[in-house]
Amino acid sequence: MPILPRNEKTPLGIYIHIPFCHSKCVYCDFYSEAGHDEELMDAYRKAICTHIKETGPLTPGYRVDTVYFGGGTPSFFGADGLAAILTAVRQSFDVSPQAEITFEANPDSVTPRLLRRLRSEGFNRVSLGVQNDDDAMLHRLGRPHTYEQVEEAVRLVRKIGFQSLSVDLMFGLPEQTLQGWQDTLTNVLKLKPDHISCYGLEVKEGTPLYTVRDHCGIPMDETQADMYLAAVELLRAKGYRQYEISNFAKKGHHSRHNMKYWQGGEFLGFGASASSDFGGKRFTMVSSICAYIDGIKSHGQVIDDLQDIPLWERAGEYLMTRLRTTAGISREEYEKQYLLPFDPLETILQENRDRYLTIFSDGRWRFSPEGFLVSNSILSDLLLAQDRSIAQKKRAKG
Repeated sequence: MPILPRNEKTPLGIYIHIPFCHSKCVYCDFYSEAGHDEELMDAYRKAICTHIKETGPLTPGYRVDTVYFGGGTPSFFGADGLAAILTAVRQSFDVSPQAEITFEANPDSVTPRLLRRLRSEGFNRVSLGVQNDDDAMLHRLGRPHTYEQVEEAVRLVRKIGFQSLSVDLMFGLPEQTLQGWQDTLTNVLKLKPDHISCYGLEVKEGTPLYTVRDHCGIPMDETQADMYLAAVELLRAKGYRQYEISNFAKKGHHSRHNMKYWQGGEFLGFGASASSDFGGKRFTMVSSICAYIDGIKSHGQVIDDLQDIPLWERAGEYLMTRLRTTAGISREEYEKQYLLPFDPLETILQENRDRYLTIFSDGRWRFSPEGFLVSNSILSDLLLAQDRSIAQKKRAKG
């Protein structure tokens, strides 16, 4: 009797955008609204649950293995709202019992009640926005919490039994020194998080920080590079494995959801401004809470942008996203998936290997820590080489 192949479902990530915050940070350019409007929050919760229930039946061949609540500040939205949305996900999708279920939180909105309720509902990972350990710096950034609240939030997360704790930190902050950044890392490491994200400050147009960017003491590029390399070295020494340009984790604690973005996995986003990559298409919801609610209520248009992504564009995304990770890229994957020659890319990668910016091991190319610092320049060269290969292929077809 022949052995039949296993009927395995395709992994799927779910992202829920919660665009409510206590206040806006001076550097934030994500879509969110400051203030507490119970009526609006309730209407938004209902809209998301309706959207989820309408979408779930369209995914019979998928199994959800990650659910991520981002923002904004999901913890500010409250335990009841988050629990209701997760229940809708479970009722509408095939959710794996081993799914990674994450919510982002600010320390000021972490309470025992919130944590106990979410833990009982099946949330197993917390991503805590810390950013810095100095109260004066936190105030300058517009953060609504103190470092004492960070310490208390971590204590509660551990006490209530969440499986994984991640903390977000930022470097390159106004008036921040290399020693100050190293001190922050040393202090935060005392909290023993399972995962640490270290993001360089990006000053985006339209934010309050952008208007004062030239005279607020933002460190020079060389200092920021030293800060990044210092983080890589210190975290490695403390047992954290770097698996992406900004992310470090203890064994078994990498963000499975974020890896979908970097490894080309499929995901569906719900809520205002949420993005999806599903069924070969990429689409984004309207960046307005009220427009999203009204669109769901009226069965109208809630998608703001919809794109079919051709294979050649996916090839470029493969280079840009996979090279963000320490897993890197391989000839076999690239040529098999995109039917393009790898030789022109390997020439560039080899040249940068001689400059200690790329590493080749176990059949894969990746950036060194120093290479991550200049990755945009190297990626530009790789994409130009790829464009030439695509043009040659089109000419050959006549």
